Order: sequence, then C-alpha cells, then structure tokens
Amino acid sequence: MIRYSFTTILLLLTAFVVQQFIPAFTSFHHSRILLVQLTFLCTAVTVGQPTMLLLAFIGGFFWDAHCAIGPHGGDPEVYVQQVESLRFGYSIILFGAMGFLMQGIQPLFKQGKWQFSAFLSGVAILLYLTAEYAIINFVRGDFTLSTSTIMQMIFTALLTMLFSPLVFWLLFRIAKACDHSIDPDAGRRRRQIY
Repeated sequence: MIRYSFTTILLLLTAFVVQQFIPAFTSFHHSRILLVQLTFLCTAVTVGQPTMLLLAFIGGFFWDAHCAIGPHGGDPEVYVQQVESLRFGYSIILFGAMGFLMQGIQPLFKQGKWQFSAFLSGVAILLYLTAEYAIINFVRGDFTLSTSTIMQMIFTALLTMLFSPLVFWLLFRIAKACDHSIDPDAGRRRRQIY
C-alpha cells in the first residue's frame, strides 16, 4: 500500500513535467489536455481518503505554483486577463472537491466498473473548469461568459476524458508492479479459490 501511494505521488509529479509539453489544440477552441487533473482524478478513485487528500494538496499546491510563475496574476496563456488578487491555494480546495467526487464512486470502481470512473473524470474536469472560471470572475467583480469560453471548457473536458483509459491502464500496471490490489474484492476472490 505504501509503495503504491508513493508511486502515485511520483506519477502526479511526473504529470506536471509532461503537462509542460502538451500543446493547446487551436482547432478545438484552444482546449488543452489537463494531464495533472486527470492523473489526480484517476488516482483518487484507487486510493484511500488520506492519500487522496495528500495528492489533492500536492496537486493543488504545485498547480497554483505553476500558474503563479511568470507575470503577476498567473501565466498569460492560462489567464488571458490578469487577476491580481487571486489567492494562492484555491486549487487545493478544487482538487480536494474533485477527489471527494471520485471517492464517492469508489464502490463502483471496486466492482470493476472503471469505465464509469473514466466518464466521471470528464464531468469532474468540466466542474473544475467551471468553478475555477467562476472564482476568477468573482475576484474580477464582473461575470462574463462567452460561447468560446464554454466551448473551450467542454472540449478540454472531452479531450482530457479521452485519455483516462490510458491513465487507468497505467495505474493498474503500477498496482501490479507494487504488488498492490486496487480492487480489494479481487484479493478475497483469490483467497476463496485457494
């Protein structure tokens, strides 16, 4: 269990590095694949609540640090209109909320229905982007929602969701290498056979 948890932390940190090399898809309303959030979501359904909260803290902390590097108010490619009073740490709360959403369907995941978790990861990404956009607009004091922003959020959620089977496949391989069963019922079934 500890080896698997430690490996998932390393996987999340690796996702931050890989995220730097994933370009925006200009033909899809400048949408992006949010690999960090996807890795967190897929991992959150496979671990216990304490490990999920640790991953939410690490993911949110480094995401805020990533967005705060550069001009004041965040990376201009992520935040087109600079926000001077957006507080460091809001992403930790958003990551935690997404993690609790995924923890809620953990019983389905443990029954072997990982496809529902893959679909919910897209929904969680859309909710994450909507909440982040609402926070930014609240801080600005002006709420504007354009069609292009909605399309960008939808395409980002869809593109990110398409990569969730790959992340789940990787997590199953990591669990096997760490001699950790993501599905506790599988261990009980093995004991009953012997």
